[in-house]
Amino acid sequence: MSAPPPDPAPATSPADPAPPRFGYGTNGFANHRLDDALAVIADLGYEGVALTLDHDHLDPFAPGLVRRVAALRRRLDSLGLAVVVETGARYLLDPWHKHAPTLLHDDPTRRVEFLRRAVRVGADLGAEAVSFWAGVRPDPVPPRAAWDRLVAGCATVADAADRAGVRLGFEPEPGMLVEDIAGWWRLRAALDDPPCFGITLDIGHCRCLEPQPVPHCVHEVAAHLVNVQIDDMRRGVHEHLEFGEGEIDFPPVLRALGDAGYRGLIAVELPRHSHAAPTVAARSLEFLRAAAARARTLPPRTGTRAHAAVPAQADVPAPAHAAAPLSSAPSDAPSSGTAPVRM
Repeated sequence: MSAPPPDPAPATSPADPAPPRFGYGTNGFANHRLDDALAVIADLGYEGVALTLDHDHLDPFAPGLVRRVAALRRRLDSLGLAVVVETGARYLLDPWHKHAPTLLHDDPTRRVEFLRRAVRVGADLGAEAVSFWAGVRPDPVPPRAAWDRLVAGCATVADAADRAGVRLGFEPEPGMLVEDIAGWWRLRAALDDPPCFGITLDIGHCRCLEPQPVPHCVHEVAAHLVNVQIDDMRRGVHEHLEFGEGEIDFPPVLRALGDAGYRGLIAVELPRHSHAAPTVAARSLEFLRAAAARARTLPPRTGTRAHAAVPAQADVPAPAHAAAPLSSAPSDAPSSGTAPVRM
């Protein structure tokens, strides 16, 4: 078992937060070899990478995994890149059905094994977190059964993560069974609040469907925040946009992350921009650095709101947001579930 990664250094003080650490997701470099993608990301000046395990980027089911992970860790170290492990590969587990099977399907065995392997990879890479999500509820599966399956699957993954000394970042994902922060709180309560079970917060998702402003979302989950994905987005539309193309005011968001003491990676999440990856990654970092400079001129937020009360019995989560109905391109609408999902 590998030793757990060290805790990220805390911010120096609420009035003088430490500078943010920006990373970039390899799902935005899908047309690059992994080694080439890492080199470009490092050469641009990013401090880390959000590594999506996939068939062409460290396939966890291909032979020689231990050897390949060891080589990757050496490569990351040589480039000075920190890492988080992401598990949102579209067709890794089923060549016919995107993201299938999830923890909600009749037979989640392959998903559970994938997440166990992701935890082991995360431990061996010294990853800051391993991130995953619930999945879209299949039409034939009743909501109560889907919720019970999710809780059971997450408990299994949390047990593996606890034994490996790995932090989990569970991501609320629009259109999935757990799509918002309120749903994440319910899930954590249903799991009896395991210490390793943190949250992955996608900044765009907060604008898409959370009822509160994005900086408020950051402070609501600050105590459990282990991974941040960042992208622009519009209200009610789950589409990852380049910075400046959506509706998010980023300096207050970065200030909120600093005031909250978050020192993990803030990784750009643009999975549909691989066709221009180096150019998009370069201008994304330029934008974020400028936003971070403006954030330092903002006054600190005083106080952190405690999370909303969690029901005594963790019922099947219902969306608590008041956003307009989600929309996305028809070609990306899933065949089942409660809302379109773009990933």
